[in-house]
Amino acid sequence: QVQLVESGGGLVQAGGSLRLSCEASGLTFSNYAMAWFRQAPGKEREFVTTISGSGRSTYYVESVKGRFTISRDNAKRTVYLQMNSLKPEDTAVYFCAASLRYLGSRYDYWGQGTQVTVSS
Repeated sequence: QVQLVESGGGLVQAGGSLRLSCEASGLTFSNYAMAWFRQAPGKEREFVTTISGSGRSTYYVESVKGRFTISRDNAKRTVYLQMNSLKPEDTAVYFCAASLRYLGSRYDYWGQGTQVTVSS
């Protein structure tokens, strides 16, 4: 059974930082590109960033470029999202997801989400 478990969310002031983690089990982790999505209240879920299975390639949505960094440790089966210079508009539930295809449109597995709240 595949599980993705996020952690690291919380309440932070604008300008602060948080580091999210997503630990995977039940799959060959290095075979999967990993991504972070987020969903703000009343809005649709949006893509944030992705990283290839090897970790050599990454892609970010424009709104987080230069502030967020995705990374992975395949030995620990964990993907990370370092979020710096946080803004109130970054407030959302953050989800990690796994796909067999880097920059593909289909994600096979999802975590349950972790809440990030940025106060102004």
